[in-house]
Amino acid sequence: MLLVFSAHAERKTLTVAAYPAVDEIVKAALVTWQKSHPDVDVKVVGREYADHHTAMTTALATATGLPDVMTIEYGYLGRFAQSGALEDLSQPPYRALDASKKVVSFAMAQGHTDSQGQTAMPTDIGPGAMFFRHDLAQKAKVKDTDLTESWDSFIESGKKIKSATGAYLVAHARDVKDIVIRTGIPADEGVYFDAKGQSVVGSSPRFKKGFELAKKIRAEGLDAKVNAWSGEWGESLKRGTVSVQMMGAWLGGHLANWLAPNTAGMWRSTVLPERAATSWGGTFYAIPKKAQNKELAWNLIAYLTLNRQQQQLAFEKFNAFPALLDAQSGAFFEQPVAFLGGQKARMEWRSTAAQIKPTRVFKNDTIAEEIVNAELDLVLTKGKAVEQAIKDADSQIQRRARR
Repeated sequence: MLLVFSAHAERKTLTVAAYPAVDEIVKAALVTWQKSHPDVDVKVVGREYADHHTAMTTALATATGLPDVMTIEYGYLGRFAQSGALEDLSQPPYRALDASKKVVSFAMAQGHTDSQGQTAMPTDIGPGAMFFRHDLAQKAKVKDTDLTESWDSFIESGKKIKSATGAYLVAHARDVKDIVIRTGIPADEGVYFDAKGQSVVGSSPRFKKGFELAKKIRAEGLDAKVNAWSGEWGESLKRGTVSVQMMGAWLGGHLANWLAPNTAGMWRSTVLPERAATSWGGTFYAIPKKAQNKELAWNLIAYLTLNRQQQQLAFEKFNAFPALLDAQSGAFFEQPVAFLGGQKARMEWRSTAAQIKPTRVFKNDTIAEEIVNAELDLVLTKGKAVEQAIKDADSQIQRRARR
């Protein structure tokens, strides 16, 4: 049984550090949670995504300004999890593993390391999806199956779309590489490292395939050469100058709510090419070892992650796809998504989530990603040979990982 702590008699203040829109999810959850904890004041400290993780890095390193509940995005999980500064939630009094079968297995695995245990509890996940402009595809006589059958057919479809509409296939060739290197990862390995923490960039065929596909897309003039989350990227989605964006299923909500609300009905969602089942991002909660209110912190985390109603509300209001398996059912999943032309996309996202295999995270994941992207840029902009770029990336990662 999962241990639930009783409220303390004395008045307490619980601090939660988060980034958008997780801070809003927590605030909304407090309306109900505080009914059973009337003697607890909760301070939600919200910062922009990058600022939040920079602040948390500093807080863990200096043990100052620590929150009781720390929000961590997947991209930073390896670094934070192996810092030694987070509680092992598998140990008493938390016993998070008692609830492990209730949560998506790959997300629980991401929050676990051999050396530090279960340092983070997943709350939402990002099953990979392909969002595409249905109107542009129709004009080019391209079907969704043409986009998904294979990477070759994906590229051929891009040529047809550009010829018929002038729209690019993808925002950046790097987007394709990002999907490919996250596909077919062996058990007990991560994207960039094996179980022993050694770089696999030089030996895994995932990287060669990803680099070569990105190079081909750039050579065919099929990418707009704009980076995700830039102003130019947002404009390309609004104006329909980019026809496909592959990300987590949560992108559908972003498109509808603030990225491109003017394009309602023009988008559809489908599986990734070759039906790749991969995760894109995700949110976790952790408790710093030097936090002041650990029992209350866990009580709130348990509510945020293991309460079915709360998980479903977070999905319905904030597009946070639930990590809790019991929350991945109900009428909401079967409802048509108006922004996606009435498509019942949530059921396909759920199917993808069920197929994702666990992968490990490592403290040097972020560094490895930066190095790989820098070498790919040399391939795309300077004509560097793919084999040499991968070899150099592998060498740099091994050198940095030994520091």
